[in-house]
Amino acid sequence: MEERKLRMGMIGGGIGSFIGAIHRIAANMDGQIELVCGALSSREKVAKESGKLLFLPEGRIYSSYEEMILGESKLSADERMDFVSIVTPNFAHFAPAMLALENGFHVAIDKPITFSLDEAEKLKDKVEETGLKLLLTYTYAGYPMVKQAREIIKNGQLGNIRKIYVEYIQGWLNQPSEKEGNAQAAWRTDPKKSGPSGCMGDIGTHAINLAEYVSGLETTELCAMLNTVVEGRQLDDDGMVLLKFNNGATGMLAATQIAAGEENNLTLRIYGEKGGLEWHQMEPNTLIVKWADKPAEILRAGSGNIGLYPIASNNCRTPAGHPEGYLEAFANHYRNFILDIRGEDLNGEKPDYPSVDEGIHGMAFIENVIRSHQAQQKWTKFTT
Repeated sequence: MEERKLRMGMIGGGIGSFIGAIHRIAANMDGQIELVCGALSSREKVAKESGKLLFLPEGRIYSSYEEMILGESKLSADERMDFVSIVTPNFAHFAPAMLALENGFHVAIDKPITFSLDEAEKLKDKVEETGLKLLLTYTYAGYPMVKQAREIIKNGQLGNIRKIYVEYIQGWLNQPSEKEGNAQAAWRTDPKKSGPSGCMGDIGTHAINLAEYVSGLETTELCAMLNTVVEGRQLDDDGMVLLKFNNGATGMLAATQIAAGEENNLTLRIYGEKGGLEWHQMEPNTLIVKWADKPAEILRAGSGNIGLYPIASNNCRTPAGHPEGYLEAFANHYRNFILDIRGEDLNGEKPDYPSVDEGIHGMAFIENVIRSHQAQQKWTKFTT
């Protein structure tokens, strides 16, 4: 590919969207991407106003994703977008992603990948057919100390993994916010827009992705309980899942959005024969490694990268003591995605980012959790 910035189009992410701004900041952080067009809302007036606020050329502010993708495909190779970033609610992921792939564009897409497992599998078929790249923004796999934890386990430092605990505890849906004008709450609690699960689909998928990414293990069985705490809500806002993994390890996943006073408390603890590790999303620069036969270690991102594996240090961005978190993790995904499109590596390391397989696994997790919750025989074999 010629030496230039890659050109991005965006679907969704207009006025009133918080995640659109996050994606734009992350995509811009390394100076490798420029936003050139957008279909920023399904409402034409909002789409136009949003495009003007971002100083997009008037002719490249589109009223629908169909208009944008088909219009961009007719432009010359030195003008049209290279990939599209899809930051819409869950129900509006599949159609634009499929149309973009069919017209030769790479795709970045917010999680969960689609509305259903069937849609996710169709997207995988299209990715494989076209040879195009797909980024799925499971944010937390982009943190450098998460990558460090994965390498510690991958290199056998903890021995055989025995136990995994992952918790994603929020409190923002403790009240019926969807009935009080909160747009983010409204679509996440609407089964027609969010899908068959609320809390477990929204943050439980993040939790299982983090547990499996770091441990390198796969879920083989689960036993799930879902709960709807806030009266009148249509989808689950709380749940717990017991887990069995393919090496014999067991674990527990807790996800809730009704824990009053909690913010974004994602915690991972993994234990092996020789020791364990602990990571907290709200203190992301720190990784605690505990040993059975010596004092615990505290590893820090940015501290000269002492004791860090290359894949972790390659994804560090700030000097010691400077906050590095959510935005940088997003940016790591975009940078690694772009490197992969260019056919380049990251200081000798293969670019590492979530893609369509992780998307399929997330959708399968949702379906298996629901199936287990509804079954009389609680332990359910994990199937895709």
